[in-house]
Amino acid sequence: MRHTRMNRQVVMIVTVLSVWLGVWTSGDAQRLTWLGTLPGGLQSEAWDVSDDGSVVVGKAIVGATWRAFRWTATDGMIDIGALPGTPSQSEAYAVSANGETVVGRSGGSWRAFRWSVADGVMQNLGTLGGGHSIATGVSADGSIVVGWSANAGGSTSAFLWENGGMMDLGTLGGNSSQAWAVSDDGTVVVGEAKTLGNQTHAFRWENYVMQDLGTLGGPNSRAYGISANGVYIVGSAQDSNNQWRAFRWSEAGGMENLGSLGGSEIRTYGVTNDGTVVVGMARNSGGQWRAFRWTPANGVEDLNSVYARLLTPNAVLAGAYAISPDGRYIVGWGAQPGVGNRAFLLDTRCLTHNGDVDENGCVDDADLLAILFAFGEQGEVLGRIDVNCDGVVDDADLLQVLFNFGSGC
Repeated sequence: MRHTRMNRQVVMIVTVLSVWLGVWTSGDAQRLTWLGTLPGGLQSEAWDVSDDGSVVVGKAIVGATWRAFRWTATDGMIDIGALPGTPSQSEAYAVSANGETVVGRSGGSWRAFRWSVADGVMQNLGTLGGGHSIATGVSADGSIVVGWSANAGGSTSAFLWENGGMMDLGTLGGNSSQAWAVSDDGTVVVGEAKTLGNQTHAFRWENYVMQDLGTLGGPNSRAYGISANGVYIVGSAQDSNNQWRAFRWSEAGGMENLGSLGGSEIRTYGVTNDGTVVVGMARNSGGQWRAFRWTPANGVEDLNSVYARLLTPNAVLAGAYAISPDGRYIVGWGAQPGVGNRAFLLDTRCLTHNGDVDENGCVDDADLLAILFAFGEQGEVLGRIDVNCDGVVDDADLLQVLFNFGSGC
């Protein structure tokens, strides 16, 4: 056998080490999954993810129109249909916590829709008297939907839909509003609305009252996301120099400036339940859109730098639209060389494994060499080379490979 000589040496080492190595847990490391597109599709974007990361929803271009999709690892990307109308189009923007209910917009004139696994068909949620509407958020159980609709007065109004009825949430004194997200229990809605001075301000709506969240010193702000528990709100706001900056708002802390990636635009879409991780998309100093993550420890980080080891050459993560409540899963869109824009699912959790670094089913000399060549490297994302997920490739990782050497071969 090709590993006979190596195995003899390994057996001797393992005999000494096995006394204190203990029990190791097997699992997958951090992983970036490109979700592809629908059959015949040209590109795709992922807009939301279920709490456990098993369901992703978004939109894909097929021919000349967008189509809403629901993706699972088992079934891949599935077209969930469209409301009647020409062109036959649909876009999915949010999914319930359990992945069973999807909302978005569809039809030739664009109408907010609600689709569920149980029904398998799109429900037209109507409008507030105008010609179009869009659904952008859904409660954990799928019973409450939010978004915005054209109204009879010719402007747009944020709405909350429940039990077949659509309620106008009002404005901040101006003539229009848009809702972007809702808490898991459906009681807190966030978005943007016009003020009496015709500025756009982020709002928080609860108990029939729309609260102005203010700005970072400039004229405008927009709230795009809310934590599942309704405590944290994220979005973008202009500072005193009229530069757009990411913000995180809470009742306790008010509106906090999270910064930018060096460019003039930033859009903040998702936040974890504890408020410690925020994601979105921002222009860097070179003007390119990049997916970002903010944490208190590291500030605004380009996901392309943080997760560089998971990217193939010239691939780019351009935008992050949602993050799971626990912070493990991030979805959005990026560019893959040779195929164009594609939806992605990023699993950020590092789980220990048995030393099979290259995932070929056999712990062998290739895995051992991978550890040796990376020995001493540090950082959050080392991929499967960091076998025990402690942020450094060291003797503990080497010992795990040696202990399991020959397993599966």
